[in-house]
Amino acid sequence: MGMSDHSVSAPNLSELQTHRSEKWRAFPTDVLPLPVAEMDYPVAQPIRDLLTEMVAKSDLGYLGLIPELGNGFAKFAGKRWNWKVDPLQVRAATDVGVAVVEVLRVFTKPGDSILLSSPVYQNFYNWINETKLNLVDVPFERTGDESANPWEINWDGIEKAYASGLKAHLLCSPHNPLGRIYSKEELLRIVALAKKYEVLVISDEIHAPLTFKGKEFVPMLGLGGDAESVTVTVTAASKGWNIAGLKCAIIVSQNEAINARLSTMPMAVHYRASLLGGFATAVAFSEGEVWLDSVIENLDHNRYMIKELLSSQLPSVRYHIPDNGYLAWLDLEALNLGENPTDTLLAKGRVAFNPGHIYGKQCSQYVRLNFATSPTIITEAIHRIARAI
Repeated sequence: MGMSDHSVSAPNLSELQTHRSEKWRAFPTDVLPLPVAEMDYPVAQPIRDLLTEMVAKSDLGYLGLIPELGNGFAKFAGKRWNWKVDPLQVRAATDVGVAVVEVLRVFTKPGDSILLSSPVYQNFYNWINETKLNLVDVPFERTGDESANPWEINWDGIEKAYASGLKAHLLCSPHNPLGRIYSKEELLRIVALAKKYEVLVISDEIHAPLTFKGKEFVPMLGLGGDAESVTVTVTAASKGWNIAGLKCAIIVSQNEAINARLSTMPMAVHYRASLLGGFATAVAFSEGEVWLDSVIENLDHNRYMIKELLSSQLPSVRYHIPDNGYLAWLDLEALNLGENPTDTLLAKGRVAFNPGHIYGKQCSQYVRLNFATSPTIITEAIHRIARAI
């Protein structure tokens, strides 16, 4: 393991601009791109070594048996979250989107109702459309209290939705774009409702590895028998270790009846994952912790730095420091940037963010800023917002 994994840092802008991923190709070079959720840090050394070796050996065929995937994830989940995972119950899937869609196809039929809480990761809406389900949205409620968690769960709304004949609940845990971690008490409350009303909870835990020190991520399937009887977890190494382009996610369940139903998914769900992605994921979970901890230190610094930059340059912008991940959810309403602040900032400031309305129509004055990059780039991004007003 190179020393670099102990002290990871993002390269400079000119090098990043040579990258071929969507983040660096979607806009002209004079635009600072901070929308897409991918990180600007060099990939962990164990992952690079593995990929280099596989390419050198022309080992680029189809993905077949991969016990390393379940073993690697079980090792990480046990050490990191005290969650005992049976490696044999870890299945491969192409990516989290495919995993969610295929799980839904097994457990629901078109026209069934599914719950989510906006503002939420925009692809949740696409997956619900793809499976032709009826969307029930019980939005988070903004409490306005910046010291605690400003986004509260509307429990009355959730219970009403459950009681109305819901089939599934799509949970984003930890929550993107809010950077919010569900507490153990909150998750147990969801489990109790799911048990009572016979609802399947699909817990998308892709952001979980990026939880800050002092905050506790609680895996849904680590909560015991009741949780196991109502939950399917989908996750991946793609966010935590920045390997989204390698295509592999995992589906975990710990209940015989649920496993029996998951076994009816098409075999293609596994085979369409990539060989490189499968083995890179296994290595990320089993050997990627040193790198991950260094990245979390970077992100920890950046999430507070944004607060300082905003306080000094844009004090009217509301920002709650996230407990997880690398996404800052900024309320720009006070800046009066018009109907779509993102467009104004792109045109006038040459800085790109994801617009809030894609996460929830009530959030049109929000933007999502990706801070998994260098402090220099973040500082420049905040300058550009200030210049645009």
